[in-house]
Amino acid sequence: MAGVLPCSSSTLSLLTPPNFHSQDQCRPLHSHSLNTQRNGLFVCAAKKKVSFTDQILDYIEGGPKLRKWYGAPELLPKDGSLSEDEDELSEGDEIRDAVLVTDGDSEMGQMVILSLIVKRARVKALVKDKRAALEAFGTYVESLTGDSRDKPFLRRALRGVSTVICPNEGFLSTVGSLKGVNHVILLSQLSVYKGAGGIQALMKSNAIKLAEEDESILMSSGIPYTIIRAGTLQNSPGGTQGFSFEKGTAAKGTLSKEDAAFICVEAVDAVPEERFIFEVVNGDDKVSDWKECLNRLMEKS
Repeated sequence: MAGVLPCSSSTLSLLTPPNFHSQDQCRPLHSHSLNTQRNGLFVCAAKKKVSFTDQILDYIEGGPKLRKWYGAPELLPKDGSLSEDEDELSEGDEIRDAVLVTDGDSEMGQMVILSLIVKRARVKALVKDKRAALEAFGTYVESLTGDSRDKPFLRRALRGVSTVICPNEGFLSTVGSLKGVNHVILLSQLSVYKGAGGIQALMKSNAIKLAEEDESILMSSGIPYTIIRAGTLQNSPGGTQGFSFEKGTAAKGTLSKEDAAFICVEAVDAVPEERFIFEVVNGDDKVSDWKECLNRLMEKS
């Protein structure tokens, strides 16, 4: 597979999947060690210590041997598409167990996808380049390319989907009905945009409008939703710092992108009855049990 380092013998010797939030495995995604924009692929450079993202891609590169380990589906057709019979399944016949990641080509989108792969989730992703996504993630992800404003395409994208994760703003304000979806998770930078002052505030005016539209549409959708209002997203190591969930911290604080992706995935299993909104930045509080942490935050919200 072009553009990705081959699987190393040291990686193959591991008997268990990597622990995303162990401090010795998570490394910063600096531009000199990881390029996420070249042809939509993660391209790894030589480095003494292998980052979390590199390890996951090494596992993916392991092919059929490790495909069974991670519970990945059988190979899709070369273009990554579904057969006509699968595409025509009625809503009553489908099993909704997939997580759809919007903006799957983006840096945050790819980080969320990798975290979902670690959890052995069934993953679907909206991407601009299906072939590049297929080369990057293989059969671990069902990649779809199309206009989300097109009802037939959106209906196909949402087939079998229980949860939608929006790692960036802009998707919800362009789509219509999300019929059948049980939970929507939005990673929002609205608090950061609103906390900006001076020239920055003027520059962020369009971003504020878009983020507000997304949140407003989500709140009126009738679908259970989680809005994660994160601090300024940073290219810093994930799993090495604690957290703070105090109100008002997102406007001035920062959060590792790796941590943000991890929290989005942990929120998949914390489905609220109606709504769940919380702020999060890196801080001093260590979290050992995310399920308990999110349930406690949900009770307060």
